[in-house]
Amino acid sequence: MRICKHLCAGVALGLLTGMTSEVSAQTFENVGVRAQGMSGAFVAVADDATASWWNPAGLATGTYLSAVIERGRTTEPVTPTAEGPAARTTSSSMALAFPVLGVSYYRLRLSEIASPTTTAVSSGNRQDPQESGTSVRSVAIRQFGTTVGQSLGDHLVIGTTLKLLRAGAVVNAPAGTDLLDEADAAVVARQARADADVGAMANFGHVRLGLTVKNVFEPSFGDDGAGRLTLGRQARVGLAVLSVANGSLKGVTVAADADLTTTATAVGEVRHVAVGAEAWLAQGRLGVRAGASANTVGASRPAASAGVSVAVTPALLLNASRTMGRDESVTGWSSSVSVSF
Repeated sequence: MRICKHLCAGVALGLLTGMTSEVSAQTFENVGVRAQGMSGAFVAVADDATASWWNPAGLATGTYLSAVIERGRTTEPVTPTAEGPAARTTSSSMALAFPVLGVSYYRLRLSEIASPTTTAVSSGNRQDPQESGTSVRSVAIRQFGTTVGQSLGDHLVIGTTLKLLRAGAVVNAPAGTDLLDEADAAVVARQARADADVGAMANFGHVRLGLTVKNVFEPSFGDDGAGRLTLGRQARVGLAVLSVANGSLKGVTVAADADLTTTATAVGEVRHVAVGAEAWLAQGRLGVRAGASANTVGASRPAASAGVSVAVTPALLLNASRTMGRDESVTGWSSSVSVSF
C-alpha cells in the first residue's frame, strides 16, 4: 500500500503541474514501432514492453512475456539545409516486460541545426542555444528503467518507470557542410540523474483510458548556458476501444491520444493529437496499423503513418512503421524485432 500511495502521489503531481508548457529533448513519438504505426495513439493501448516508455500502467494488460529490440530515425525537415533549422533523432532501445515488472534501456541522439533566427526552441533547453549565427547542437540521452505497477480495485492500474539517466548536450559552431552528421559525431559529456515516469490505465470491458506523465522531476544536466539540458515534464491522455476475436481476425483496436503539454523542437513547438487503428489478421500472424496526427500549435501540420508486423513464428515478430506528412517532428521510420507469449 505504501508503494501505491507514492505512485498515486506521483500521478497527482503530474496532473497538477503537467499542464504547463515545457521544453523537452524528446517526444513520445521517438520510440515504439507499434505506436508510430498508429501515429502515436498508444497511451491507452500500451500492452507490450514499450509500455515502459508510453504508459507504465499498461504493463499489466499484455502477454506474460514481451521483449522488444528496435531502432528508428526521424529527420525534420526531410531534406535539411545548412542554414537550418533542422533536427535528426536516432533511437535504439531494448525492453523486457512481465505483467508486474519491466526493465528497459533507451538511447537517443538528437542532432540540431539552430539558425540565426531560432529563439528558445532547441530541444531540451529552456535557453536559446546560441546568441548569433548558425550553431550545431547535439543531445545524448541514455535511460535505464525499471517499471512496476499496482492495481487499485478491479478497473484501475497505476504504474511507474523509475529511471536512471545519463545525458548531456554540447553546442558548437559549424565546421563543415554536413552539419547533422557533425552533430551526430560530437563528443557529449554526460551526467547522471534519477527521474520517473508515471501512468494510469483504467479498464472498462472493451474500453481503456490512459494517462502518462513523463519526466516528473524535470532533471537538468550540465552547466548554465547553451549546453544545459533540461527534460521538461510531458503529459498525454488516450482512449482505446478493443474488439473481440472473430474467426481469423484476432482483434481490432481503435485509439486516440492528445498531448496536454507543449514540446519545443528545432523547427517549432508541437502539441499532438492522434488517431490510429491496429488489426491482427490470419490468427494473429499479420498485424497492420494506420493512423493520422496533427500538430495543434500554430498552422495545422498533419501527418499519416502505416505499420506492419509479420510473425516469423507464433512468438517472434518482425515490425516496421513509416510516418510521412507536413509535421516533420514525427516523420521517419522505425523497425523492431519482438517476442511475446
